[in-house]
Amino acid sequence: MSSLQTIQNMMVKQFDLKLEDLKPDATLESLGLDSLSVIEFTFNLEDELKITMPEERVELKTLQDVVNLVDKIVAEQKGKEQ
Repeated sequence: MSSLQTIQNMMVKQFDLKLEDLKPDATLESLGLDSLSVIEFTFNLEDELKITMPEERVELKTLQDVVNLVDKIVAEQKGKEQ
């Protein structure tokens, strides 16, 4: 399963959204997520994917931004494990 699919499935469960609304270019705001919701979701991503989000604030405007960040973190953390 791709990180996009994983993130979409998590958002469907956590925010009761429709999968068809979760297009990569959908803005988080248009999905009804405020900054607190995004922060809560990043904590859930950390738990679910066993990753550590960066300490510095990263601007996440779209679903694709979230996917790109997760893919980057996963690649960095896998690189450190080797």
